[in-house]
Amino acid sequence: MTMPPQLSLMIQRNDAVCPKSIASVFHGRRKTWGEIAARVARIAGGLRTLGLKEGDRVAMLALNSDRYLEFFFATSWAGLVFVPINIRLAPPEVVHWLSDSGSKALIVDDTFLKMIPAITPHLPDLAYVIHAGDSAIPDGMASFEALAQASGGDPSPRCGDELAGIFYTGGTTGVSKGVMLSHGNLVHNAMLMTYHTEYPSDPVYLHAAPMFHLADGASTFSQTMIGGAHAYVPAFTPESTLEAIERDRVTNVTLVPVMVNMLVHHPSAQNRDLSSLRIIGYGASPMPKAVLEKAMALMPNVRFFQAYGQTEVSPILTILSPQRHVFDGPMAGKAGSVGQPCLGMDARILDPDGNEVPRGTIGEVCARGPNVMLGYWNRPEQTAEVSKHGWHHTGDGGYMDEDGFIYIVDRMKDMIISGGENVYSAEVENALFSHSAVAECAVIGVPDDDWGERVHAVVRLHEGSEADAEALRTHCHTLIAGYKCPRSFDFVTTPLPLSGAGKILKTELRKPYWEGQSKQVH
Repeated sequence: MTMPPQLSLMIQRNDAVCPKSIASVFHGRRKTWGEIAARVARIAGGLRTLGLKEGDRVAMLALNSDRYLEFFFATSWAGLVFVPINIRLAPPEVVHWLSDSGSKALIVDDTFLKMIPAITPHLPDLAYVIHAGDSAIPDGMASFEALAQASGGDPSPRCGDELAGIFYTGGTTGVSKGVMLSHGNLVHNAMLMTYHTEYPSDPVYLHAAPMFHLADGASTFSQTMIGGAHAYVPAFTPESTLEAIERDRVTNVTLVPVMVNMLVHHPSAQNRDLSSLRIIGYGASPMPKAVLEKAMALMPNVRFFQAYGQTEVSPILTILSPQRHVFDGPMAGKAGSVGQPCLGMDARILDPDGNEVPRGTIGEVCARGPNVMLGYWNRPEQTAEVSKHGWHHTGDGGYMDEDGFIYIVDRMKDMIISGGENVYSAEVENALFSHSAVAECAVIGVPDDDWGERVHAVVRLHEGSEADAEALRTHCHTLIAGYKCPRSFDFVTTPLPLSGAGKILKTELRKPYWEGQSKQVH
């Protein structure tokens, strides 16, 4: 009889086949897979001893660490549902995520202890707060390490299409929604990652992206599935990430494009020993060609692959392989795409009526397959809205070429309509990014009495570089049509606002321009 997909089987298998292999390295704590398996079973038993019942939600608000890895698998082992919390949220937003998910327990590290008094009075259903730090245990809290001393038990039989975790969307384009992912969703995504990524032998994966987000979570589960080792930086900085790669002999890492940009421009990048690094996966937002070229020049022995998707597909839909990250030769010409549908996934470009459009025609990227979510937590109408015509609708505008490669042009809702013409901000941002003076940029639509909306660019220049609006506009004119070029600019000196997943918060950039407007189009 075939065993249904179950997350805890990854831990059980590693305990059986590689119990002495290093599983986790953090702050001097080195644990083998045998030790991790024992701790996961005991923490699961401890959570059940607290009084948590099968299906209860357990949240975690913490920086990256070895305990975060144990959180995912201990909750699964216990038959509970994990709810990772965005570390960038303000207290009212944390309250919303915890109350919306109905979380009964919250695991918190030292960094976020100070937030607890501000949120617990608003969470009458939160029964347990568990301290997972190295400082003294605050009064009234349970201890994560004490749970690890409990009596372990057999893993829960929850599997297949049963709920494993609720991952909230980033909220960069609206109110966050809880995405319900099953054991089957996450196990299948891990399997396709192991197939497409071509992991090196004895891989060491660095958690540099935040562990609450599935951009990192995809590798959390796939790295565990193959019995590789996990290393961590609590939160991404270019210096700490470069240091960790050198110190822990990291072989693979997942970064969002803004992180890659910061890494390759860091002053110490040229002086670090990055020779162990073999794979960099990236995604979550478009990668400017200029940034990719600089990264490939800095690390010529590293294979780059792009993963495109979203939380709702667990999260990977397409892969652009390392072989396609070239700009000349027979494999060239696809580097501007997000790749082809990955193993087991079907992707089509559909019109608003659910019909597939001709190749090369822009429509909405839609998907179906074992990665697609169970639905949005307690939001049946919104679940139905994105599940029309038997497909999951991503909300991304794009087209597919004759070889099945998908090109993303923009979020459908971020499209700018200027003078009756559709302008896709990603295309304009790519043009701006190719100017050597540009460190960061974001393109948004702002109200305009003549054009309805005009293309507006927010730009941060590299320190010591110079370029004015006219120079950047002239540069764009050499690459894209005139109606797409920015008509106005803001130049800033501080980094653009980011979500916890490393995406630029265009909602924040738009606010000053759309304040008082009855709708967000003009």
